[in-house]
Amino acid sequence: MLKINVAKVLTAAAAMAMVAVPAFAAFPDRPIQVIVPYSAGGSTDLSLRLLADSFKRNVKGSTMVIRNQPGGGGSIGVSATVHARPDGYTLGAGAQGPLSLLPHLGGTDYSLEDVEYIGMMSRSLQLLVACKDAPFTDFDSFMAYSKDHAPQIGNSGAGGANHVSAEAFAKAAGIKVKSVPYQGSSQARTACIGGHIDAMVASPAEALTQSQAGNMTPLFLMEEKRIDLFPDTPTAVEKGINFTWSSWKGLIAPKNIPAENLSLLREEFKKAVADPEFQKKMTEMGELVEYADADTLKKQVEADSKTAEAVLRDVGMYGMNKN
Repeated sequence: MLKINVAKVLTAAAAMAMVAVPAFAAFPDRPIQVIVPYSAGGSTDLSLRLLADSFKRNVKGSTMVIRNQPGGGGSIGVSATVHARPDGYTLGAGAQGPLSLLPHLGGTDYSLEDVEYIGMMSRSLQLLVACKDAPFTDFDSFMAYSKDHAPQIGNSGAGGANHVSAEAFAKAAGIKVKSVPYQGSSQARTACIGGHIDAMVASPAEALTQSQAGNMTPLFLMEEKRIDLFPDTPTAVEKGINFTWSSWKGLIAPKNIPAENLSLLREEFKKAVADPEFQKKMTEMGELVEYADADTLKKQVEADSKTAEAVLRDVGMYGMNKN
């Protein structure tokens, strides 16, 4: 009778199984695509390309590839991100406009419930500046003037972040303003320098350059604390008005990514943002590098969304793009 060594058979079978069924590769084992919802060359695009470079330096075995998908004020690219396969290989640039503002205007096929957050990497601060020949030159005179008048405040587009911030501040301060929209910040800046409006919402870079040239006068910063770039310019908060506002950039993803992949993405994102070379190049570009984890970014997005909804309802723009 043929005797079978059961132990040897089982060992051989196990070995064959190990050969026949290859182990799954660790995530990520191929390039991660990041959808930027704007054209190449803008601040969001350049920031994400710097992040991709940092990711390559700090995450071994994988790279980030930037894909520009502009249109709809950023909504087309965000839509492509949140409806992508949830495997961690397609992420997106998270920006204030398409996340916190556009859904309230209508016409988007996503909501904040569709978004997974990786983290925040930077913020763009905002100031209110007085324009040429404005009837005020500092915060106190601006507020005094606003008690009896509605100052004309220029912004870079109706329903955009600058429009919302000016109207939201006015509501918090108990004053009225007349928002004047332009086709971009350059047009608003030209109108301000020409004295065609009383004030405008500006970035620190704009405010510094133009104030040094004598074309603008910083009135207040929409932050909790003063910044080194404008040590003599107060914040709304220190003047007794509980209002802050800034634009931000981060990384988002579709829902339902495997937990282990999502956790790794968040860890590696944090490393990439902490990279000294990334921070140096972002600062040179005028961006304030500020890391925030997924939960903190989510709260910021939701808070800005709530503020934007109230403003857009007040000015009659809520749902204006719905079919």
